[in-house]
Amino acid sequence: MRPAPTILHLDMDAFYASAEQAAKPSLRGKPVVVGGVGPRGVVATASYEARVFGVRSAMPTAQARRLCPNAAYLSPRFTLYRQVSETVMGLLHALSPLVEPLSLDEAFVDLEAGGVAPETAAVRAVGEQLRRDIRAATGLTGSVGLAGVKMLAKIASEQAKPDGLVVIPPGTERELLGPMSVRTLPGVGPATAETLRRAGIHTVAETAEAGEAELVRLLGKAHGAGLYAMALGQDDRPVVAERDAKSISVEDTFEVDLTDRTRVRTEVLRLADRCVQRLRAAGRSGRTVVIKVRNYDFSTLTRSETLRGPTDDPAVIREAAVRLLELVDTTGGVRLLGVGVSGLADFTQEDLFAQLTTEREAEELARAAEERAGAEPAEEAPEEERPRRWHPGVDVVHDEYGAGWVQGSGLGRVTVRFETPWSAPGRVRTFAVEDRALRPGEPLPLVGGEPGADQSSDPAILPKSLSEVPELPGDTGSESGEEISRR
Repeated sequence: MRPAPTILHLDMDAFYASAEQAAKPSLRGKPVVVGGVGPRGVVATASYEARVFGVRSAMPTAQARRLCPNAAYLSPRFTLYRQVSETVMGLLHALSPLVEPLSLDEAFVDLEAGGVAPETAAVRAVGEQLRRDIRAATGLTGSVGLAGVKMLAKIASEQAKPDGLVVIPPGTERELLGPMSVRTLPGVGPATAETLRRAGIHTVAETAEAGEAELVRLLGKAHGAGLYAMALGQDDRPVVAERDAKSISVEDTFEVDLTDRTRVRTEVLRLADRCVQRLRAAGRSGRTVVIKVRNYDFSTLTRSETLRGPTDDPAVIREAAVRLLELVDTTGGVRLLGVGVSGLADFTQEDLFAQLTTEREAEELARAAEERAGAEPAEEAPEEERPRRWHPGVDVVHDEYGAGWVQGSGLGRVTVRFETPWSAPGRVRTFAVEDRALRPGEPLPLVGGEPGADQSSDPAILPKSLSEVPELPGDTGSESGEEISRR
């Protein structure tokens, strides 16, 4: 335990939803839900106005719609969220070289490493100035917790929400933690909590009173000893500037259960390619390939295969994923598929067998091409243009009306509200989905913009799951996930 609360934890308030409210004047002060907008979507973030109705993160969107039918349900815009996150992280790095990001909107900072005086008044002043700087730079609010250990700093930021600051001076930990639920402590999930409940342990104080020996008996040596230390307010984890990724994975949830085995295999191959793209973008390779299959009844299976060495070869990872799929019965219908790679490394080890397979496939393709070249080319039918899809919340630009965002679409029409982060609430207009005067746009800055600022004509790059499914009304959108796991 440090003698002063020099570990800071920042957590942006309802980050995705708050960013959307800042970008869309007509939604300020109103319930906003960001996530998968289709019937199988999941809530990523709900604004505080929506939380009043019981809407929470990770809740199925269909349930959220029942609880709060008048909320604005928007597809996420990760381009905007990353831009805001980079600004916030830059402010944190100005405070200390030791910044440990946990996600786009959450991070620990070691203020002592940044030269801040180890005094409660000094760290409080830094925390208050940080909150002012974040609001000035992004227009958003964040909650700050300050304590002598990471666990307590995070608890403090939770108590500070929304838009507040809480300091836990060293020496007051047990008094603060005592009446809290044992679920407050890191690592205590539903199963652990139920085990403790059956033993008559409900609060942090009761956990400490039970003693280390009893907790070890109930939970095992590592978990029990660690939980006892946290119940006493002890946490020796340092703030680590570089947190090494342990796995990289991608997954998709489908609007309709997949029952065709060939379609399931095709989707696994596609996910494997996306996983390799993320793997190479991170400059990593992996040794263990994992697939995840969630069936129609929500039962979830995972299968893994460890290769002879780390690789980023798409052929190797595709082949391993397909082999693993053969071990899973998908005849009942598949709701979700995922492909991941773990056992990450900074080098690759060539798989000669996979290389031979790839070369053999290349030779077969070359022979087939030669055979086709000898035949008279057939006249190709013109490819039918795919209908344009407009997803609620995404940025658009109209040649006449300028920048706006999609409020909804369906039945061949798209409704757009024309407003910018620095304008008054804008007017709503409706167009045909094929209207060539309407095109995708880029996110506008939340602060510092000027009315009439030029909007890029280049279309925003959207994830596959947000660009290939129809939306409101009769929405059939699907949820999609890409994860770099750091825990």
